Amino acid sequence: MEKKSQSLKNLLNLDGEGLREFCASMGEKPFRATQLERWIHRRGASDFNQMTDLAKSFRAKLAEVAKVEGPSILRDKTAADGTRKWLMDVGNGNAVETVFIPEENRGTLCVSTQAGCAMNCLFCSTGKQGFNRNLTTAEIIGQLWHAEHTLRKDRGISDENERVISNVVLMGMGEPLQNLDAVVPALKLMLDDHAYGLSRRRVTVSTSGLVRQIDKLAELCPVALAVSLHAPNNELRDKIMPINRKHPIETLMDACQRYLKVAPRDFITFEYIMIGGVNDTLAHAKELIRLVEEVPCKFNLIPFNPFPDSGLKRSQEGDVKAFAKRLNDAGIVCTVRKVRGDDIDAACGQLAGEIQDRTKLSQKRLDRMHIIKEITS
Repeated sequence: MEKKSQSLKNLLNLDGEGLREFCASMGEKPFRATQLERWIHRRGASDFNQMTDLAKSFRAKLAEVAKVEGPSILRDKTAADGTRKWLMDVGNGNAVETVFIPEENRGTLCVSTQAGCAMNCLFCSTGKQGFNRNLTTAEIIGQLWHAEHTLRKDRGISDENERVISNVVLMGMGEPLQNLDAVVPALKLMLDDHAYGLSRRRVTVSTSGLVRQIDKLAELCPVALAVSLHAPNNELRDKIMPINRKHPIETLMDACQRYLKVAPRDFITFEYIMIGGVNDTLAHAKELIRLVEEVPCKFNLIPFNPFPDSGLKRSQEGDVKAFAKRLNDAGIVCTVRKVRGDDIDAACGQLAGEIQDRTKLSQKRLDRMHIIKEITS
């Protein structure tokens, strides 16, 4: 039975176009794909027998060749502030984390796109543990599929048009732009009115700054863009984020300008982790103001969230406020992100999952500690 399940086509891997091609291959008309899409994504159905407006013969054929299967849930935790984190099994000993952040006027889901991360940023617990593989489209959209329909069920919501999740951010484990082949179909499902019907403004892809892939995302599926900046100059960013050595700040700013031509918002969001004694002085703020003067943007300041053996500390509250004021006084919209879910390690930078590392992690750890000593001394 398990062998048969592995050979079945997982329909969560297919966006609307993929479902139309799949139905065509079975001799079915395009409207059958729309029906399937609505049953799977709007209603959360995984059993073809539930899909009562499909012909019995079609349902029987589907059961022979296809399945609807998201990642299985290993753990489900809820923080004191209502933040909820799921640990999801993605096979071969790997698990990724997904976080739902409820707020008064919206519900945001933070989605992972890789098992681990190869970026090795100093402030991130995911990168500290290495990288295994890219997630599939089914594993990416499966996080939204599970979270949305679980939350609806918990709240007694039966209306398929009433959504709990209003915003999706690809800011969980991994670098989304390293996995565009799987990410783009997932994005298209998030935007599709027959699936989740989110606007492009409410779906955000976060990147550490992969310049060519930013251009590719602009071409394939432009949604809101958040760039992990975290330093105002190349010298410091090289140490905090190794990717900067390949894609330095100047080329990153140029890519942001190009992206704005097709972006659903008229600004880029720059994420900036506030690390005590590293990147949080008023001199750093002044450099940032000069750096982005030609790029329409807003800043999201994020207090560093400690994790074991990070070697780093959170900026003092007064330093964060002074930093934000300096940016605001220069006419830059700047917000300070609330720390959410840190009691269940669900805050920004704390997602760890369980990864079978394929990278040279021992050497990376040595390099990491050397850099931390250098920038904090």
